[in-house]
This record gives sequence, C-alpha cells and structure tokens, in this order.
Amino acid sequence: MIDVVSSENLDEILPLIEQYQAFYKAAPVSGPANKQFFSQFGEDSSAGCQFLYRSQSTTVGFATVYFTFNSTIAAKVAILNDLYVLPACRGQQIGRKLIDHCRNFALNKGAARLQWVTAPDNLAAQKVYDSLNVKRSEWLFYTY
Repeated sequence: MIDVVSSENLDEILPLIEQYQAFYKAAPVSGPANKQFFSQFGEDSSAGCQFLYRSQSTTVGFATVYFTFNSTIAAKVAILNDLYVLPACRGQQIGRKLIDHCRNFALNKGAARLQWVTAPDNLAAQKVYDSLNVKRSEWLFYTY
C-alpha cells in the first residue's frame, strides 16, 4: 500500500532514509536534520511530496518527488530524487509501483514529466528502470 508521508508517519521512513543515504555513501546526516528536511514535503507542498510503501503494515520503501522547471521544454518537471526499497523486499515490484505512483502524482500536479538519475554502478535499480517504458538519457550529471 502506498501512502503520503506526513507528520503522522514521517518517523516510519527515517530509518529507511538513513539506509538510503548509507547506500550512496553520503556523509552521515543526523536524525533531527533528516526529520526537519523531509518534513517540508507533502501532498500540498509546492516543493514536492514523499510516499511510503507498506507491506503487511511494515514500511519497506519510500520515494521522494521534487518539483523544478526545465527551460528546454518550458515546463514544470518532477524529479524522482529518492527511491529506496529494503533489500529483503526487492524483486517484488515495489520500486516499480512507487515510480508509477510518483509519475501519476507528478502529472496530476502539472509536471510535464518525471525524471531521475542513478549511480552507474546501481545495476539493480537500472534493471527496474530499464523494464519501464522510459528513455535512458545520455546526459552527464555534474555537482559543484
């Protein structure tokens, strides 16, 4: 079951967010900093929204959508910035369900498309992405 993350259930996904950050070898972020940052997203937020996936009443995955704009298409776009499913629950189509849910949410909020990036060595995620009816970009991603 997919649900919107709100102040009532944010604590359910904070441990998964920490695992997601560790997976990408990010510098540790304090629990309070994560809670403050992720509390800004919600169904009516112009910044974006976060969703959780429950299996048998246990939260096993989440996704975060941010909104921005793209000058080349002169439109609002949605960024699937985070997608994480507990390792023990992978292979059950949870990631795909979260992506589809995020896409529908983005389109309903007026975004022209949903886009995302992943690490070149994240082959498990790429397998999911390549199974969708999506276009793989040749763009390079830079950070400063």
